[in-house]
Amino acid sequence: MKIIEIITHRDHIDTIKAVGKQHGAIDQWVISSPEGEDRQVIRLLVDDPHRQAVMDGLQNGMSLDTNTRVVILPVEATLPKADIEDKSREKNSVGGATREELYHSVSKNTELNSNFLLLVFLSTIVAAIGLIENNVAVVVGAMVIAPLLGPNIALALAAALGDKPLMWEALKTNFVGLGLALLLSIIIGVILPINFESQELMSRTSVGIGSVVLALASGAAAVLSLTTGLSSVLVGVMVAVALLPPMATVGLMLGSGQMTLAFGAALLLAVNIVCVNLAAKTVFLIRGIKPRTWIGKRAAKQSMTTYMVFWVVSLLILLLAIYLRN
Repeated sequence: MKIIEIITHRDHIDTIKAVGKQHGAIDQWVISSPEGEDRQVIRLLVDDPHRQAVMDGLQNGMSLDTNTRVVILPVEATLPKADIEDKSREKNSVGGATREELYHSVSKNTELNSNFLLLVFLSTIVAAIGLIENNVAVVVGAMVIAPLLGPNIALALAAALGDKPLMWEALKTNFVGLGLALLLSIIIGVILPINFESQELMSRTSVGIGSVVLALASGAAAVLSLTTGLSSVLVGVMVAVALLPPMATVGLMLGSGQMTLAFGAALLLAVNIVCVNLAAKTVFLIRGIKPRTWIGKRAAKQSMTTYMVFWVVSLLILLLAIYLRN
């Protein structure tokens, strides 16, 4: 349950009230503005199953011009307890975060800035040292940082919404992050002696069907936790299917001249990337995350088809490579 706050011209207040009533807002109230002020604030208390319908109704029923601002606010508790009258509609709704909330949350992870590069730099160093020293706690620390997971989930959301700018931004950030991690780990592999008895390191030079299943399940859980608002689950998911340790393993093996082991680590990395993207897009599809307008839905359908075919074919090729290698 959250509060949708709309700051807009007083002429829109009646329209907003009608939208809230039509789409199941639990309560609504207008905050008085100073006399002579054209803009007013109206708040709608909306539960999760109805929030997307209310947001769509606001965008369809009124003009969200530069003088209008819509803000979604969290609600810790409310009394008396909300009584949802439309039980059938609640049961049939996927609920969870709206596409606007998802976009705001996920798009932040595609920003190619100094913070992202610093996170990749630090987590690569942490992962590489943890792998060489066979230190599980250090490797897990690098997993939790997980700067490369965000751009991959953003890529799936961009395909679900047919948002090409977000897609290209996610791809650019992903490639730069992977490139930096690879370059840095190769340098570390050249400078530091590699401990080939490290179980943490050697376990990431092989891949099997279990790795594929784990990556698919973890990728799906990551997106499910985002769409339902249970973001605390993400920490466990990041640990389960992190991209940096395999990437660091590839670089360390390349730096030490172990091409066969580097290929095994690269195969594991590719499996994780493909499975995270495929599972993420599938969950977005099941949860009904799609554009609001008809034109947007048409564009999203085209991008979704291309996206799904690409990742399914990629997964089949990887499965064949795993079979031949084993």
